[in-house]
Amino acid sequence: MKDRRTARRYELSLPVIVRVPIDNEAVSRTGKIRDVSTRGVCFTIDNNLSAGTEVDLTMILPAKVTGSTEVFIRATGKVIRVDKRSGNGHQKVDVSAVFEMYEIVCNEAAIA
Repeated sequence: MKDRRTARRYELSLPVIVRVPIDNEAVSRTGKIRDVSTRGVCFTIDNNLSAGTEVDLTMILPAKVTGSTEVFIRATGKVIRVDKRSGNGHQKVDVSAVFEMYEIVCNEAAIA
């Protein structure tokens, strides 16, 4: 299979907060980033999402990664692929999402 990525991916194991609109309300879930690029992200989450789902993401880059202070990345995007994982009786899924917009925020207001 041909790799269709157009941006370099960086392997990171960082927390991500995923907000998904359900019945006119945003439901937050937490996951773990596997890799990220300027165009999208792949993360693991306990709950199943569907391709086409719109998501709001908040990623936290710790000071040891940025070299200075903690940085928050807020992004909106769309799920493009969901791969189920197996193991240990937990239903985990790998989710790939493409960014539609993102901004870098240097303070905790990004979580609100």
